[in-house]
Amino acid sequence: MWLETQCEITFDNGMNAPMVLVLRPQSNAYQWVAENHFHLDPIVTVSEYVDPYGNRGQRLTAPAGPFRIRTQSTVLTAGAADRAPGAPFVLIQDLPPEVLTYLLPSRYCESDRLGPDAQRIVGNARPGYDQVARIVEWVQQEVAYVPGSSNTLVSAMEVKARGAGVCRDLTHLAISLCRSISIPARMVVGYLEGLEPMDLHAWFEAFVGGRWYTFDPVQAHLGGGRVMLALGRDATDVPIFNQFGPPVIPRSIDVAVRRTATRDG
Repeated sequence: MWLETQCEITFDNGMNAPMVLVLRPQSNAYQWVAENHFHLDPIVTVSEYVDPYGNRGQRLTAPAGPFRIRTQSTVLTAGAADRAPGAPFVLIQDLPPEVLTYLLPSRYCESDRLGPDAQRIVGNARPGYDQVARIVEWVQQEVAYVPGSSNTLVSAMEVKARGAGVCRDLTHLAISLCRSISIPARMVVGYLEGLEPMDLHAWFEAFVGGRWYTFDPVQAHLGGGRVMLALGRDATDVPIFNQFGPPVIPRSIDVAVRRTATRDG
């Protein structure tokens, strides 16, 4: 399907603020970006780089006063998420080298503390995809998805104790539980068609059956219509923006995702 995404973020900075953004989707095995527009008001110099996870970042210094970032993209992406019940667990010694980092604990995913919980949750599920599906089901049952309930980053252990959180929080917990039973898992941020309320979204991928599969602890029925902006170990690696210096809170963040007509060529 073709999706058009729009994101507008406005700031009112008290002083010049160096920033790193991750707001330009790139073509990859999951999606093809046909158009991408990036507007800044006022205009400032922007440079791009690629981080260790393959994400495309934008570096700039936002000026003091009002500042607006607006992006718009047209992307061809899958209309349905791939599912593979029964896809097997991949032995550690058989994992590709680039996948190994997603087995390790990270700042917001304390997988080294959740092994007994994960073993209890997956029970007798077949090792691999079915275990991940069982973990997602448990997170959905035990942790309430409450949009707007958290403006600060919290860890998987904190989310488990609270019993509620935003999409990022539920994703941290699911990733941690997967890693604790030696299933590589990584966080993805981007856009999701039909999300209510509409916002930027976080989900995760798990490596089973020799490839990455999408999982989303927010969705009762896993769907497609996703546009990836960035991926990494946890929210540390995939911030939509990082601002350095005295904290600056966005005045507004407006997101829109709509399906467009099929293109030719």
